[in-house]
Amino acid sequence: MATQRNLDETTITDAVVDQFAGTPDPRLKHIMTSLVRHLHDFAREVNLTEDEWFQGIDFLTRTGHTCSDTRQEFILLSDALGLSQLVVAQNHKRAPAATEQTVFGPFHIEGATPQPDGANIAESMPGDPLFVTAQVTGIDGTPIVGATVDVWHADAEGFYDLQDPNWSRDEMRLRAVFQTNTDGRFSFRTIQPSAYPIPTDGPVGEMLQATNRSAMRPAHVHFRVSAPSYDTLITHIFVAGDRWLESDAVFGVRSSCIADFIRREANETAPDGSKPPQPFYTLDYTFRLQPI
Repeated sequence: MATQRNLDETTITDAVVDQFAGTPDPRLKHIMTSLVRHLHDFAREVNLTEDEWFQGIDFLTRTGHTCSDTRQEFILLSDALGLSQLVVAQNHKRAPAATEQTVFGPFHIEGATPQPDGANIAESMPGDPLFVTAQVTGIDGTPIVGATVDVWHADAEGFYDLQDPNWSRDEMRLRAVFQTNTDGRFSFRTIQPSAYPIPTDGPVGEMLQATNRSAMRPAHVHFRVSAPSYDTLITHIFVAGDRWLESDAVFGVRSSCIADFIRREANETAPDGSKPPQPFYTLDYTFRLQPI
């Protein structure tokens, strides 16, 4: 065991690692010892000063204080550092035919209202109508019946419902849960999503400003698709041609998740048979799930 006396900036690492030698859980032991080694190596590499260390502690403290029931600043930090997408990628390896996994994001909530097929989840909200028709299949193309599809996205100005300080669960907008039918299909009406900046009024925003980084995310709709015997898919469908596709602030864009949101003219026939009096958009997409 390394000595605990007269430790210097080099020998202290082995001494700390030795303190975890008795950890009963081998996975926890591996994680903690690796964390200590990388953290110490980082401090030595950048020659971290005490003032910088205090600033880092203050940053993390304020990140925690910014979290609430409707805002997760630590997830936002993880997203903006690319850690979320890294963890997703290494835990959800996909066959080439499967829809790719992306980050969950900080704006999902459990318990969205189940809606019937074809429901309008943007009732009375401003924005260009969007009609979504979609199918859920396996990677072999077999339709998956009874899959649960959780949907959420930002409004035409780039805000999620729960960002409203007066929001309550009784006022959910632009989020719902659907079930696929006997053909593995589901559909709904909403509004065309908008590109938007991730929240910049907290510590993560300060980091982006200090490092001259863009806070913008390309326009997208979130989906979580689950079915027995398949790996749950958490993904975005991004609007093709969006100017921010190559510089997503949270590194979530995947080519297989970019789709054409096709603009239609007023009074054309929409997928639900209606003829909207204003221009509208349509999206038709197939989600291909990875079997477990």
